[in-house]
Amino acid sequence: MDLVPALEEPLRQPLKSVLGPATAKVMAEHLGLVTVGDLLHHYPRRYEERGQLTHLADLPMDEHVTVVAQVADARLHTFASAKAPRGKGQRLEVTITDGSGRLQLVFFGAGVHKPHKELLPGTRAMFAGKVSVFNRRLQLAHPAYELLRGDPEESVETWAGALIPIYPATAKLESWKIGKAIQTVLPTAQEAVDPLPDTLREGRGLVPLPEALLKIHRPHTKADIEDARSRLKWDEAFVLQVALARRRHADAQLPAVPRKPAPDGLLTAFDARLPFTLTDGQQRVSREIFDDLATDHPMHRLLQGEVGSGKTMVALRAMLAVVDAGGQAAMLAPTEVLAQQHHRSVVEMMGELAEGGMLGGAEQGTKVVLLTGSMGAAARRHALLDLTTGEAGIVIGTHALIEDKVQFHDLGLVVVDEQHRFGVEQRDALRGKGKQPPHLLVMTATPIPRTVAMTVFGDLETSVLDQLPAGRSPIASHVVPAADKPHFLSRAWERVREEVENGHQAYVVCPRIGDEEDDPKKSAKKKSPEDEAEKRPPLAVLDVAGHLSKGPLQGLRVEVLHGRMHPDDKDAVMRRFAAGETHVLVATTVIEVGVNVPNATAMVIMDADRFGVSQLHQLRGRVGRGSAPGLCLLVTEMPEASPARQRLGAVASTLDGFELSRIDLEQRREGDVLGQAQSGARTSLKVLAVIEDEEIIAEAREEATAVVAADPELTHLPALRTALDALLDEEREQYLEKG
Repeated sequence: MDLVPALEEPLRQPLKSVLGPATAKVMAEHLGLVTVGDLLHHYPRRYEERGQLTHLADLPMDEHVTVVAQVADARLHTFASAKAPRGKGQRLEVTITDGSGRLQLVFFGAGVHKPHKELLPGTRAMFAGKVSVFNRRLQLAHPAYELLRGDPEESVETWAGALIPIYPATAKLESWKIGKAIQTVLPTAQEAVDPLPDTLREGRGLVPLPEALLKIHRPHTKADIEDARSRLKWDEAFVLQVALARRRHADAQLPAVPRKPAPDGLLTAFDARLPFTLTDGQQRVSREIFDDLATDHPMHRLLQGEVGSGKTMVALRAMLAVVDAGGQAAMLAPTEVLAQQHHRSVVEMMGELAEGGMLGGAEQGTKVVLLTGSMGAAARRHALLDLTTGEAGIVIGTHALIEDKVQFHDLGLVVVDEQHRFGVEQRDALRGKGKQPPHLLVMTATPIPRTVAMTVFGDLETSVLDQLPAGRSPIASHVVPAADKPHFLSRAWERVREEVENGHQAYVVCPRIGDEEDDPKKSAKKKSPEDEAEKRPPLAVLDVAGHLSKGPLQGLRVEVLHGRMHPDDKDAVMRRFAAGETHVLVATTVIEVGVNVPNATAMVIMDADRFGVSQLHQLRGRVGRGSAPGLCLLVTEMPEASPARQRLGAVASTLDGFELSRIDLEQRREGDVLGQAQSGARTSLKVLAVIEDEEIIAEAREEATAVVAADPELTHLPALRTALDALLDEEREQYLEKG
């Protein structure tokens, strides 16, 4: 982050390499560490005290772990095998303990000699390897290890109390090797330039950056670690918030055309047609949006809403208000299925108001066109012409809207659906289509805790819809443990039949399509026999649909839907399902967002443990959209005590998306959440935890806003500018990678 010459130095240079070329290569390829500065900002994940050892009892399966423990016993066995038929094969079994549990280490063949000499009972060492199960016991096969000998000068107490940093490592480079590399470059930390303004740092009692770097990598006490982390959290939060504050500041300087709906225009006519009244929440959020649209700088608003809270209705009314005021509105959807679905439902809701200029169309109506990448040439030409002339007031489309060929007559509002699928640059490309910057409304059905909204969408104002429209039914959710209780799965298919017999429909969701096997790249990956046995491939749509049609759901009309089908076929399948001609739709997550079939009341999610919490919540929101109650069954083969089962239990126990998003965040690293959120948010949060550090983020946002208001170009804060340039470089790189 701090780009000053000493820290800019590459770890791998032809002439005077800071580290050995092999180590530098692994660091660059596997950990993204290229310069001395990168390495200094690779912080320990945790610390071990030699006297207070890791809980072996809590080791996660299939993960690369580093543990500190003591050898309890070591035994050398001989055995016969294909390679050593005369009983000359050797296996060394070492048992290590930390007081909380025991763990078996196994070494084979020629690899037994060194550990046999070194790992004697009573020896303490750091061990690193992948946790696997053999004969129902946890083990590490061929772990790397580093003996902890302690300095002969050191007293036993000092040695036992020393804090050992454990770094995020890879199978190719153990934590202690990273630690040694960091010790080599640690003296250059003195040259780190401090991005925090002095007044802020002193006012909050934070230590200077060089001191924080020394304390995080070489702490003497736990207080050192605390000081360092408090300081480094502020760096991350503050620099990120300054980037967002500058973006808000720049956006606020842009001119925009105020868009006020005509008193008796399209919006009034539309509201008069509505067969229901808007919820209080919809009315409140609409007022916030209309106030923004009436100003002469662009609206930048994030509309968060629970699944099924009526966001599309709010967005449509905003689009109609802009058309009323003489402009055009564009809605950007992440997939063709969703774009077609939105187009269909907008046309249905508007009726003759969507047939402007056509025979039988309403006088104050407008045209609503669809634009996707797979449209035929003639239909596409027609749609593009309607946009250029202004004949079409509303356009709904996918990425195709961003292409150069697309010209608008007067683009006044851009609505982006499911924001986390689009990067900042894609939003900007569409906004660049207006003569003046259009207003922007971003929608997401993934509820986001306040702090994440501040971190990821910090350049947007936020509105929240948390009330469900009247007439929506509750959804009952249950976990179906298919391995422990196979009869529960049989009962699940009976329940689907019952729903169909009562005139309803059902979804069955699978993680995979099932025709991927022909992909040579994927099949080229060799798997170990254990992987093959333990991890069967996720269930696939094509297999499950075949099995259900011939078995438990024989006699029902079952169809499939997935992303690799031709768009016309997808549309035809969705139309048949929406019309009630298909009983059961077996699909991938293409149905996750926006698909609205009120008659579908049941959903069975196969291998539910393979989906994230918010994704399950999204999927579940597809049922219970009518007056009949919804049912969602989460099928899993995971054992009862596993984290995956606990996650599914959490989803089954609450319909509150905000609560689930917190659980989701606590279980995953924020990096995933921020990473998929948008290319324009820095994903490499190292010490800042979005949920725990709520206060720091809120305070950093205030400080950043004040700093940017006083000095938008950061002329008086060169070190902060440098840190910001480094952050934005990273953003640009990420965007190019995602491209």
